[in-house]
Amino acid sequence: MTQVKAEAKTDVPVNIYRPKNPYVGKCVSNEELVGEGGIGTVRHITFDISGGDLRYLEGQSIGIIPEGTDANGKPHKLRLYSIGSTRHGDHCDGKTVSLCVRQLEYKHPETGETVYGVCSTYLNKMQVGDDVKITGPVGKEMLLPDDPNANVIMLATGTGIAPFRAFLWRMFKENAGEQPLNPDYNFKGNAWLIFGVPTSPNILYKEELEELQRSYPDHFRLTYAISREQQNPEGGRMYIQHRVAEYAEELWKLIQQENTHTYICGLKGMEGGIDEALGAVAAKDGVDWSEYQRNMKKAHRWHVETY
Repeated sequence: MTQVKAEAKTDVPVNIYRPKNPYVGKCVSNEELVGEGGIGTVRHITFDISGGDLRYLEGQSIGIIPEGTDANGKPHKLRLYSIGSTRHGDHCDGKTVSLCVRQLEYKHPETGETVYGVCSTYLNKMQVGDDVKITGPVGKEMLLPDDPNANVIMLATGTGIAPFRAFLWRMFKENAGEQPLNPDYNFKGNAWLIFGVPTSPNILYKEELEELQRSYPDHFRLTYAISREQQNPEGGRMYIQHRVAEYAEELWKLIQQENTHTYICGLKGMEGGIDEALGAVAAKDGVDWSEYQRNMKKAHRWHVETY
């Protein structure tokens, strides 16, 4: 039943706004998410979209077209970012959309100079009141199942937390209080987030996540993999795949339930380790993980968005 519901989404908004005719929104807030002593900078940026018809669902992305031109004098191409807010927005009024954006920074392989990402720099420096060109939304791969009794496993690194923040807010926050926003989606399943970051100050949305864990202990489980502070069993850094291996027995039992959906979002490099850990535990039951995973993908129960 869960799989049928998950496939029956026919009202998914896609490409309401395209690059040739983007929606022009306004920045209403731009806040740092990385705590003191953390690595890099990540911003939570919220845009007012009340003046148009931009609608979206949790798990979708929007495109941002940065101002200016490239080296050839042509307008910059859009970059896609996972949406970090529910369809109702951070203010629960349906008038905003939020992103979680890391400042891209790397060394040029030939010159050694520091290079900054065009769009991430543009967004990170955005001031309240600034206009922003938005396209989309796009994406059907990361949508939540309609079944409020589903189990949802979320494996994230860094800004890969964005869609899962949207999931969790929809599951828990929007139904809190006397006037629930989602009377048709009263989540009663089990949600488990395993979140990989380099340091404790890099745990994005830490206070909010831990508040949810305290408030909904029977339905939300939160596990961190803090690579530069925690050790794996071999004495090396603790990455998300090591946490998956640590809890492989529990995860495997959960994954085998037909109403369990698994989502992976963040760095592509974590996929191999996750497959290895789950493959090892599946093999104990005589199950070929690759084949099992293929069947889950066909049933729309295995969702991946990595980069």
